[in-house]
Amino acid sequence: MAHADGLTLESIRNSLIRQEDTIIFSLIERAKYPIIPQLYDSRCSVLPGISGSLLENIVRETEAIQAKYGRYQFPEEHSFFPDNLPDSLVPPNSYPQVLHPAAASININKTIWDMYINKLLPLIASEGNYENYTCVAASDLECLQALSRRIHYGKFVAEVKFKDASEEYSPAIQAKDRDALMKLLTFESVEEMVKRRVEKKAKVFGQEVNLNNDAGNGKCKIDPSVLPCLYGEWVMPLTKHVEVEYLLRRLD
Repeated sequence: MAHADGLTLESIRNSLIRQEDTIIFSLIERAKYPIIPQLYDSRCSVLPGISGSLLENIVRETEAIQAKYGRYQFPEEHSFFPDNLPDSLVPPNSYPQVLHPAAASININKTIWDMYINKLLPLIASEGNYENYTCVAASDLECLQALSRRIHYGKFVAEVKFKDASEEYSPAIQAKDRDALMKLLTFESVEEMVKRRVEKKAKVFGQEVNLNNDAGNGKCKIDPSVLPCLYGEWVMPLTKHVEVEYLLRRLD
């Protein structure tokens, strides 16, 4: 069903499928670098006098620049360090108000950060040395922002589902019944299909290609099994968490 704001379940689905590509390509790029302890641990920072890890400082300063030029005016973008971001120099965008205003209060990037650094990175890279910390940090930030965008897109998913079946969702929202909302939002067959699709994409996008053998002898730049794990254990559960948090505020 199409709504006045142009939001449909089909348009949401298409966006999520395209975001899979972005996530997979960003992880393939990140997999070529090692995990550098000095980048992630504030106790072994290479720069004296800074608080937090080197990655935290690079991301914080990068976000400040991006905020000045309007990145976080868009509802699909979420800062990892939202406190004290500078005002945008760009005039406010003219996007229609698609989401309920309460959507702005939902940001689970701390959870996404912890998942990425402590759980996902060890699945695609090993500890090692690499002197260009900034290059690695830029790759990390690209992965983090892609994952954040995909997971917080749950707000749009929840909005269109609510509009399509408000009579089903409203009683659970009014009762603040998280379990009932989670049950309404969960479609196991769809989730299994997503996991199969991202694994297949990782095999295709990540294969080593050469002129003698286009299949690259089955070698991949990233283990394809990481993708169904990522989606099954973290991306889809966290997306549904965002959906539930949004729906609980939808009738405010």
